[in-house]
Amino acid sequence: MTARQDADNLAWDRSDEVWEEAMKQVRLSSTCRKIESFAERMFDSPATLVTPLIIGGFNVLYPIRIEGSSANVLIRLPCPNQAVFPEGKTLAEVATAAYISQHTHIPVPKVFYSGIDSDIGPFMIIQDLGTRRVMSQALETPREDPNETPVLRPDISESELESLYVKMAQCMLQLAQPAFPRIGALIESRPGSYHVMGRPITLNMNNMVQQSNIPKSIFPLEGTTYQTADEWYAVLAEMQIATLLFQHNDMVSSEDDCRTKYVARQLFRKLAKQGRLSKFGFTEDKWSACSKGARATLAAPEGSGSFRLWSDDFRPANVIVDENNQVLGAIDWEYAYVGPTQFILDPPWWLLLDVPEMWDNGIENWTSLYERRLKTWLSAMEEVEKDASPGLLLLSAYMRESWETGRFWLNYAARKSWAFDTIYWKYLDERFFGERQENVPTEELWKARVDLLSEEERAAMESLVQIKMEESKKRVLVEWDDAEARQRLSSLLFN
Repeated sequence: MTARQDADNLAWDRSDEVWEEAMKQVRLSSTCRKIESFAERMFDSPATLVTPLIIGGFNVLYPIRIEGSSANVLIRLPCPNQAVFPEGKTLAEVATAAYISQHTHIPVPKVFYSGIDSDIGPFMIIQDLGTRRVMSQALETPREDPNETPVLRPDISESELESLYVKMAQCMLQLAQPAFPRIGALIESRPGSYHVMGRPITLNMNNMVQQSNIPKSIFPLEGTTYQTADEWYAVLAEMQIATLLFQHNDMVSSEDDCRTKYVARQLFRKLAKQGRLSKFGFTEDKWSACSKGARATLAAPEGSGSFRLWSDDFRPANVIVDENNQVLGAIDWEYAYVGPTQFILDPPWWLLLDVPEMWDNGIENWTSLYERRLKTWLSAMEEVEKDASPGLLLLSAYMRESWETGRFWLNYAARKSWAFDTIYWKYLDERFFGERQENVPTEELWKARVDLLSEEERAAMESLVQIKMEESKKRVLVEWDDAEARQRLSSLLFN
């Protein structure tokens, strides 16, 4: 039994239909000819499409041979109707890749051209590294079906695992060094100069729209950036409330299930608004139940003025390697933005390759296997840190303490709408508020904490329960008016 909350199955079906349609469209010979003509125009030289196309979850890449050039290029376009904000996503990705290339030693494929073309839309033309091999292939159990989720080989030797983890740790340590004054997406403000000027676009936002039909109008407005980590934690908490509110189908199974989901989200947001989530698991944490026992030894990052690059999708599947597993390039920076430094102080979620909420043997089994691999990861990170220049931000001690205090789970739940409920009640609630009565059915967990809500919040809970029960009688996809959606969400935010 996986720990993942159900997405809206009607929205998911529609998304699958749109995907099938997109796949036909990107392969049409007329589309391929258009891409070749575009490449000829950009390089002022004859261009030929080299098959096969490379199709990812959100992008399609057309390999192109330019006459007179020794290397191929890739024209990378958002898949039609798959990316929620295709233009903003592409411009931010170009700026992020360029910044990483300029300010770190992480190899990133060269971007020859990028922009928004009147004929083909947002695009990037990047260097083709000549291989499709990625780091996860060296780590995973062999798969018959390439669409199956990769899983770490259980029999991988400790030395092989550590040597591959070392290569990822080198990239992560590099990524953690540049600091920025605000939270948001990087934008090229003038040629070669990159600043935090765009709204953060996260992988979860994309999934909220595709898998739960959440109205885009409830997301941060274009150009919105944030001055403090607490502000961004509050925005992420509001997205969790939005998922409960706007996912019409398959979200709640009963009145009590709805109450349990509501209480978790309101308490999480309350802690974000009080500035407590950003301090949890650090020496400044004087509020949580778990801080009364084993105290953290490391201080929280500065709350404002010093933030770090974070990528929702940085993992071994996005690191291209040669046959000796030497890193050739890190790709897919589309869901990267400058975020709270807290995020990069957690150990990586991808050590087992698969996510905790989708693990076939359940989240407890994932957690115990992860703990074992975490020892190897920390050893790899410490190895890399031995060669670090003085003054660099070192990660291993923070990562160890993040796992011990549960800070890992807090940040993971904040970013993941369909993992939120299981993680909140299993790994966060008692760390925040102290022990609960044992053996309470999951659906009734709300009763243990409902007293922590205000009278107004409790009244809103009952009216939401009635709304969700009424909604469950009719399986439809609702299209929301922008203003109405924002108004409906604000009615549950109690500002």
